[in-house]
Amino acid sequence: MPKRIILVRHGESQGNLDTAAYTHIPDHKIPLTEAGRAQARETGAQLRDLISSDCGNSTNTWRVYFYVSPYDRTRSTLREIGKAFDRKRIIGVREECRVREQDFGNFQVAERMKVIKESRERFGRFFFRFPEGESAADVFDRVSNFLESLWRDIDMSRLHKDPSNDLNLVIITHGLTCRVFLMKWFKWTVEQFELLNNPENCEFRVMQLGAGGEYSLAIHHTD
Repeated sequence: MPKRIILVRHGESQGNLDTAAYTHIPDHKIPLTEAGRAQARETGAQLRDLISSDCGNSTNTWRVYFYVSPYDRTRSTLREIGKAFDRKRIIGVREECRVREQDFGNFQVAERMKVIKESRERFGRFFFRFPEGESAADVFDRVSNFLESLWRDIDMSRLHKDPSNDLNLVIITHGLTCRVFLMKWFKWTVEQFELLNNPENCEFRVMQLGAGGEYSLAIHHTD
């Protein structure tokens, strides 16, 4: 069993800085800003320190396995985070389409999206489906499918062959996808989901394996 499953939202993107970018750049091609790259490097150092902090002077040979959404901003976040880790610590990197961003349709016209998002607030954020796109419920379905595959891989030791090493899974994804992942895992209700906000750019959530074999959300404070 992985010692930790860590969900990371991508760094600041051009779309976070200026939503007009979505009117002429496909969502999957929206790049990180320079600030976003710096955020990712800082997060990489934080993750490395977190993972190695409980090893002390032991010979613990912890390892990291990365999953990443196929969007440009998540791929770039992974590249910057990966710089914090020795190559021997990284035992796998897998691009996973099922943890991609919610599909909001194709090119996003600003005024139209404003009206659509107002409708979403009235309808309910979980079940509202964007025209030509997805609802959060649709994202829930594909994330659920991903989790089934993930558990099969874990059960069959496809990700990690040496049980003496601590395995840490790091999933670099998007804000809503993080929330939906946690909703599925911890069996949160739709009402609980709709009270949640996205993590900030490059903020992460740590699911820690407990003595009883179950995961809980760990709280970590940074300066």
